[in-house]
Amino acid sequence: MDHPYLNAGTMAAIRAQMAAARVREEDLEERFVLGSGAGGQKINKTSSAVMLRHVPSGTVVKVQASRSRELNRWLARRMVAERLLEKTAGVLSAQQQEAEKIRRQKRRRSRRQRAKVLSDKRSHGAKKAGRTRVDQGE
Repeated sequence: MDHPYLNAGTMAAIRAQMAAARVREEDLEERFVLGSGAGGQKINKTSSAVMLRHVPSGTVVKVQASRSRELNRWLARRMVAERLLEKTAGVLSAQQQEAEKIRRQKRRRSRRQRAKVLSDKRSHGAKKAGRTRVDQGE
């Protein structure tokens, strides 16, 4: 546990998430595979990527978020638990929620919404235009 992310609280939170998803250590099949992608020689020559398979559901996860094998092991367990919770409880993952939020933000406004925004802008401009300087009587 040489990684700053892996402390007792984080590991306990991941274990709790696994318990909520009914994932047991006995049901997990773990393999360490060569990494790929950015990171160069260190990534390509060491087996720090973790491939975790939840046997009862057939869910397979490959994690290579870090060069630390131990951190990748815990991240893989968290990801398996999240995926199983999504399937069973219908809970949207944080990634799905973020994607949905961005999709809503990018959605075009309706004609009525655009007209309302423009009318609000016009009324605000008229209010500001009425704020002219008051001349002092000479």
